[in-house]
Amino acid sequence: MKHRATTDLATLLAALDPEADLAQRHLWLIELLDWVRGARDSVPATVARVQEFLDAVQARPDIRLRWQAWWAALLDRVDITTLLADFGFAPRTGLLSEMAERLRTRLLPASPETLDASELFMLALPCGFDAQWLAALGEAPLQRLAELLTPAAGAAADTARATRWQQALLDAITYCAGQILATGFVPEMRLRMSASARAAQPFHMLIHDVEDLRVQLLHAQRNPEHIEAAAQRLRERLEACRAAAATVYAHFEENGVSVGLVFRLRQLRVRILRVRELLDCLLSPRPAAAAARLMVRLVVVGQERRSLRALLAANSSLLAAKVAERSAERGEHYIARTGAEYRTMLRKAAGGGALMAGTTLIKLWLHALALSAFWGGFLSGVNFTLSFVLIQLLHFTVATKQPAMTAPAMAVKLKELGASDAIESFVDEIAHLVRSQVAAILGNMLAVLPAVLGLAALIAWASGSPIMDRQQAEQALASLHLLGPSLGFAAFTGVLLFASSIVAGWAENWFVLNRLHSALHYNPRITRRLGTQRAARWACFLRENISGFAASISLGFMLGLVPVFAKFFGIGLDVRHVTLSTGQVAAASAVLGPQVLHLPAFWWAVAALPLFGALNVSVSFYLAFRLAMRAQNVSGVDRARIYAAMRARMLRAPWGFFLPARRARP
Repeated sequence: MKHRATTDLATLLAALDPEADLAQRHLWLIELLDWVRGARDSVPATVARVQEFLDAVQARPDIRLRWQAWWAALLDRVDITTLLADFGFAPRTGLLSEMAERLRTRLLPASPETLDASELFMLALPCGFDAQWLAALGEAPLQRLAELLTPAAGAAADTARATRWQQALLDAITYCAGQILATGFVPEMRLRMSASARAAQPFHMLIHDVEDLRVQLLHAQRNPEHIEAAAQRLRERLEACRAAAATVYAHFEENGVSVGLVFRLRQLRVRILRVRELLDCLLSPRPAAAAARLMVRLVVVGQERRSLRALLAANSSLLAAKVAERSAERGEHYIARTGAEYRTMLRKAAGGGALMAGTTLIKLWLHALALSAFWGGFLSGVNFTLSFVLIQLLHFTVATKQPAMTAPAMAVKLKELGASDAIESFVDEIAHLVRSQVAAILGNMLAVLPAVLGLAALIAWASGSPIMDRQQAEQALASLHLLGPSLGFAAFTGVLLFASSIVAGWAENWFVLNRLHSALHYNPRITRRLGTQRAARWACFLRENISGFAASISLGFMLGLVPVFAKFFGIGLDVRHVTLSTGQVAAASAVLGPQVLHLPAFWWAVAALPLFGALNVSVSFYLAFRLAMRAQNVSGVDRARIYAAMRARMLRAPWGFFLPARRARP
């Protein structure tokens, strides 16, 4: 619902009282701007109300005197420098503290009884519409407003010295420069700059350049050429500081990303931009128009200041890029492009499926123990984790862990779409990827099925009783029914698979960022205990496998514990992993015997298995692909061309998405 002002201009002008207390003066300003905005649906109407206000003040000398006295009282009590120098910046140099500050700003009401111009600005100009009508004000009304705010006697005196507005701008530039200097001297920032940037020492002379500009502007006999030269030196110094800070990103490429340091870098860059804006406003030949542009920018900053989403998006994009990049490096190993790689993928998947047979039977045994919800879920997580880690160490594979790793590798190809054959090349990669997933799922399912049947028969022969009774077997089949909630559970499992890939990328980035490879390799205490060669081997082993271990451990415990926590909150979630579900069907079939083929529940469960695999793979791939596209800045790619090329390939060579191409005969 749009807000409509209820106070008319005559009432507002009658209520103008420069002697009122602080809160009342600020409330009058808020009401005045609310009247100016009106229904917030027409910029020309708002500009016309500004003209109406200026006409009313100019037509009555008594109101003009009260208006100027009110403005002087505002400048005497409120610190405008905080608005110019600090508005829009985090009060603390941390992402989490800034998130807490934005939540406080959104949830807690603000008081107009304040000496902070930033707080008053947020109350007086709270919406994006304010930026529109401020930008639409022409030179004439802005000049009239400046004249009405300045007493006639003071205007002549200000021509020979800096105005109060220029003093405030100079103070704001000084405060911003101090913050830039402090950030540039932070050890974690300074040590990550390039050697050439540190040697140039751009931050050391920043305050000197600011003070030089202040001296030139406040000099009794100001020289425009000297002022412009000082301003140019300051601009060049700011650019040198920005370039030096930008070298930290090159360090990230090799040594991992710190979210906290990315936050500091972005704050530093924005502060440098703010100093440039203040400098342009300070030296502008049209100060009223420059001040209006600065106010428009501050309104936009105020809107961003309220947004948690903008904060997270701005500061997590680089980390997302590094996580996707780490995953892309691993994902290349999961794409089979040739017939030999396809057969290798089948063998690795068969090995993984055989090991998952034991995982399935242990899961059923834990279920039969009827443990409490938490301990049952925890032990299931341990079971899954140990299985996934063992599969990794034996260089086998589990089909559903692949897509979240392969999607970033695919997104890297999208950066090359400008080439003439890039579309066909990308469709080739899609075909290779789909074939790889088909091979992995087939290998898992075809291996886990006979392995579970064999192990179940062996256990029954050794113990004299089946692994579960008939009722439990029938319930196991019913839980996998195609028409039940299982398809939704399979899609949810795809989300967990994607989440495990994020944990994997983050863990590897953390490992690299903290230089643990070097610490394990060279730390004296570690080398004394393990020996130099063994420490080097362990360092290389962990560097190569930390991502896989993080993915396996996180996925295992999520599969075991997330349904338990969901049920605690009354949410009926479960997991449907295609390999585990196939093993569950095989175990139930081993108990029920050949007559299972006559049960409709068996065929409904069998029909659901391919869809479980498709949902596990497609959901995790889609989420990872979206992340990778954002990280690679390829969201503007012409997807219609890609879809058209994929449809054409499906019609021309559909089997190429499922089987490798045969080698042409010589």
